[in-house]
Amino acid sequence: MQNLASKRILFVDDEPHMHKIVKISLETIGGWEVMVANSGAEGIVKAEDLKPDAILLDVMMPEMDGIACLKKLQLNIKAQSIPVIFLTSILSFTEANQFLALGAVGAIAKPFNPVTLVSEIAKILGWNLENSETQRVQKHYIS
Repeated sequence: MQNLASKRILFVDDEPHMHKIVKISLETIGGWEVMVANSGAEGIVKAEDLKPDAILLDVMMPEMDGIACLKKLQLNIKAQSIPVIFLTSILSFTEANQFLALGAVGAIAKPFNPVTLVSEIAKILGWNLENSETQRVQKHYIS
């Protein structure tokens, strides 16, 4: 089983309040390290430099939206192998399939439940949470 506590996630979103929510959720419940970027351009640079295990990417951002950012990541030799999950308020079945067709590994709808966000990400990425500390923490917060 992979050591989930050592996972590093890059969260790319232009909204500072979302940084706080996602960071608290993933660090407290998942024990993951969370790095943030305020824009698609900053996200690309951080992806190259920090080489996270996954990228959580907002779709709706000024200047460079999430889709344009994903396309640039795919062309970047240093970042193209990093799995990308979209976090977006515009998620229907059709849009989710379009995101997958673009090369994202999944999509999570906003608003999301901060308590189950770790599980949603792990499920999309195929990371096994069975018998992990994350499961015990989630049960504590949910019950």
